Amino acid sequence: MFIIINKAIYFLSKALVIILHEIKTSVLMKELTRYFYNLFVSKGFSEELSEFLNLIIGIGVLILFLFLLDLVTRKLVISIFKAYASKSKNVFDDFLVKNKTFDYLAHIIPLSIIFWVLPLLFIAYPKTEKYLEILFDIMGIALVIWIVKSILRTFRDFLKSLDSFKDKPIDSYIQVFMIFVWSIGGILIFTSITGKPIWTFLTALGAMSAVILLIFKDTILGFVASIQVAVNDTVRIGDWITMEKYGADGDVIEINLSSVKVQNFDKTITTIPTYYLTSESFRNWRGMMDSGGRRIKRSLLIKTSSISFLSKEDITKLQKIEIIHEYLQKAQHKIDTYNQEHNIDKSTLINGRNLSNMGVFRIYVESYLEHHPYINTKMTIMSRQLAPTAEGTPLEIYAFSNDKVWKNYEKIMADIFDHLLAAIPYFNLEVFELSFNKEE
Repeated sequence: MFIIINKAIYFLSKALVIILHEIKTSVLMKELTRYFYNLFVSKGFSEELSEFLNLIIGIGVLILFLFLLDLVTRKLVISIFKAYASKSKNVFDDFLVKNKTFDYLAHIIPLSIIFWVLPLLFIAYPKTEKYLEILFDIMGIALVIWIVKSILRTFRDFLKSLDSFKDKPIDSYIQVFMIFVWSIGGILIFTSITGKPIWTFLTALGAMSAVILLIFKDTILGFVASIQVAVNDTVRIGDWITMEKYGADGDVIEINLSSVKVQNFDKTITTIPTYYLTSESFRNWRGMMDSGGRRIKRSLLIKTSSISFLSKEDITKLQKIEIIHEYLQKAQHKIDTYNQEHNIDKSTLINGRNLSNMGVFRIYVESYLEHHPYINTKMTIMSRQLAPTAEGTPLEIYAFSNDKVWKNYEKIMADIFDHLLAAIPYFNLEVFELSFNKEE
């Protein structure tokens, strides 16, 4: 599609130049542009006044003609390409229509007419003609830049519609291309205004390179960073990242040349300079999202004084809990066998080997997690005792939920800890609670 458009523009422009040249050099055209001048002279007006009135009327007629021509051309061109785009299976041409590429292309015809009419209208005002030619040269350059910009935006939208490019920083590369386009446009505008060759401007530009590097420092750093981010696959659009230094904790919604936009979970937007993603540390949760589960890592603070050995009566009572019934039978059999073989005096409970309520509760926690429908049993499941603190003995639960959606994850974790907190008294354990005694 893009090649067809290029060829169409080329042949259209070439045909237009030939037609306009023939019209411009024709005697009829010269007579038309001088019609009012000849009319006013024949009516006795001075030549100077006749030239001025001829110019004013000519400009008015030209403006009206160009307005109508531009309106008709745009409607005609847009309707033709819209009809083609609607029938085409390729979405690229749809994006061309969306980004108004054909609107800008339609402006070429009126602008071309201006270039060949100016010398005829301003034949008596060569200095004014010269300045106007410079002005319309600048307008022509600006029009080309807008056409290129719309085509680049079309490529951006088209690439983002492809699954393989959805999470890539396409905006960064489009912005780099646009910087080059604007730079070339600036050079051409400079040569149009000054009338000096391009090399003069480039020489001056080389002398100011240090200043330019200072001005575009962030842009250069952002460009390099965006390339590193893309090549190393550090961040993609849609990734959940956390950067506490800048208050960012949410999904990446845009990566461009100068900044990365993160939509936090409270729906606020945090903007981070792109090069900070390579110079500073941050957390990317993509690994968790791509894995089989989301980690649950939270502790229960058990009151240390409630931890004790289990008597036979306690064990008999706990054997009624189904998921640890078999474990208790096997464990107690091994302990009894060991104590008998070593003639342990069990009149005192501490002697020999024993089960503790904390140990049995740990087994219960692991068994409960292994039977939980929302826990990924193919990943680590563990309940471990951490070092005792002044606030009790932490029992940490370490597992992975098979649902990674935040809302569902929080619900799963809450259900698990609701159950465990309610189960603790069955093991004669207590949860640590900080209390203050008020003296009356």
